[in-house]
Amino acid sequence: MATYFDPKAWSPLRAVDLGLDLGKRLFDQGWVDQWTSFTTAWLEPAVDFGAGTVTALMPDVLMTLLSEGILSRFGGQEIDATLLGHELRATLHTLKVRRRGAHFQTKTVLTGLRWNRHPIEELTVIAHGVRLVPGVPTKVRAAQLDLQGVITVAALLDWINTWQPDWELEPGADGLVLARHRRRRIKALAEAEITDNVLSITVHEAHWRKVRAPRRFTTLNPIPLTGLPNQARISRAQRVGDHVLFAADLPAITGSFDLAQIRSAIVAGTTLIVF
Repeated sequence: MATYFDPKAWSPLRAVDLGLDLGKRLFDQGWVDQWTSFTTAWLEPAVDFGAGTVTALMPDVLMTLLSEGILSRFGGQEIDATLLGHELRATLHTLKVRRRGAHFQTKTVLTGLRWNRHPIEELTVIAHGVRLVPGVPTKVRAAQLDLQGVITVAALLDWINTWQPDWELEPGADGLVLARHRRRRIKALAEAEITDNVLSITVHEAHWRKVRAPRRFTTLNPIPLTGLPNQARISRAQRVGDHVLFAADLPAITGSFDLAQIRSAIVAGTTLIVF
C-alpha cells in the first residue's frame, strides 16, 4: 500500500537525528552537520549507526531529506536544474514522495517551465519505480516517467520548427496550423491530433504555386510515432483553444548526482544537477 512520508513521525529520522522540521532548520549549521553525518554513512554503508534497522531504511531517510530540503527552499519559487544535460527553469509547486513496495514514487508539479529555453505552461511528472543506489556519485533510477502538461500552440510549433528541416509551422486561421514547405512552395492548412502514439493529420486545404491540390492528394494515413527521443510515447495530444494538452511516458531512465553539490544547491538556492 502506498503511503506518504511523514518526517515528523518517522522513527528512522529520529534514529539518525535528522531533526523534526527540515524546512525550519534548513539553514542551521546543525542541519548541515546532520546531512554530512548521514551522507557519510550512505556513501560508506559499513559505518555503524548503532541501530541495526537504520541501514535498511537509509533510502527512505535520504528521499525524505532531499524532498523536504528541496521543497522548503524552492517551493513556490523558481528552481534551476540541469537534468541529464538539459537546462530547466520553473516554479516548483509540488514535490511528493511515496513508498510503493521496495521502490518509491515521486510526483512533481511545475509551472512556467522553460526546458532548454522552450516554454511549457504546466507539467506534472510522476516517476515510478524510483531507486537510489549508494556510491560516488549516487545513482537514481526510475522504471517509468508519466508526464502530463499544457503548452501553447505557438510554443509547440516553434519547438517543432527547431528539429524538422522541411516545414515552417505557425498558427493559422480558425485554430488551424499553417504549414509552408521551405523549398517546394507548398502551403497547407491542417489540424492534428495524437491518440495512443499515432498522429492523425487532417488537411483542410493545400496549394502548390497558388494551385489548389485535389482533396484526394491531401488525405493522409495515420502515422505511428516511432523513433521518438528517449523512446518516448505520446498517449494523447489535443488542442484546446490556444493550448495543447498532452500526456506522454518515457521508459526506464538513470541519472547520477553528487550529494555534496545537491546539499550546497539547497542551502544556497542555486542549480541542482543530475547527470
